[in-house]
Amino acid sequence: MLASPGTHVPPGEDWRHEVKWDGVRALTRVSGGVVTMTSRNANRITAAWPELATAPAVGDDTVVDGEIIALNERGVPDFRVLADRMHVRKPAAVARLAERVPATYMVFDLLRLDGEDLCALPLEERRARLAGLDLARSGWQVPPEYDDGAMLLEATRAQGLEGIVSKRADSTYRPGQRTPHWLKFPHRHRGSFVVGGWRPQTGTSDRLAALLVGEPTPDGLMYRGRVGSGIGAKQSRLLAELLAPLTRTATPFADEVPRVDAAGTTWVEPVVVVDVDTHGVGYARLRQPSYQGVRSDLAPDDLIGGTA
Repeated sequence: MLASPGTHVPPGEDWRHEVKWDGVRALTRVSGGVVTMTSRNANRITAAWPELATAPAVGDDTVVDGEIIALNERGVPDFRVLADRMHVRKPAAVARLAERVPATYMVFDLLRLDGEDLCALPLEERRARLAGLDLARSGWQVPPEYDDGAMLLEATRAQGLEGIVSKRADSTYRPGQRTPHWLKFPHRHRGSFVVGGWRPQTGTSDRLAALLVGEPTPDGLMYRGRVGSGIGAKQSRLLAELLAPLTRTATPFADEVPRVDAAGTTWVEPVVVVDVDTHGVGYARLRQPSYQGVRSDLAPDDLIGGTA
């Protein structure tokens, strides 16, 4: 279930408010004592998070929804800390990263409990059952919810957190749907965009220096600008390896890319999603964008109708 962009934090006792976590969304099933974590685009990601794979004592056939987070040097959840871990597959390397950059699973919804489907129950009842579970041995946590959304919005802003999500207390869980019963209020201008091409570093032909990104719409992929800030040597190498097999001869953008941006660009199939921090969009272009990481948990179709 996905949250819609909100315009104002709804007041009143009909709403509950939670911190919006800057991490990786994951649905998790516990069956036969085995934990299976799945990303939003239906990829199994359990192997990337071994410290979260210990099954809690929740009975057989239980499904929860939550966000995998890791803390930066300021003690604040930060997707960039997770980015280096998301694409590592060798068990030894994964284990070292899990020890150096441990993750926490913030579980905010309970969809199935010991074989019973709870999606049709109101959120407040699902949360009550979730609060009664023993998750201590798993590295999972149940984050608190709050009655005062305006207070939480200001508190999260002061603490440097991503924002809040407001949910109707009577909302049922609707898998795959983006509804007005869940509203999101991010503080930073962070969005997910699709890579349509890349440009090399001046004087080279293969050292990736910038990405050309776009926004998926019903009319096609619309160009939103060039992103070079935040792409260091390590990120450049990883992105070049990821994009190399996706090269194509023509632009994937539905609208015209300015000549200054198109010159020297290598076009790619528009399937890779990245996160970008920006000061907003002006004249349909990102302002002072900064690359944050690849979102292997998202597909371009996930971005139509609102960012993740």
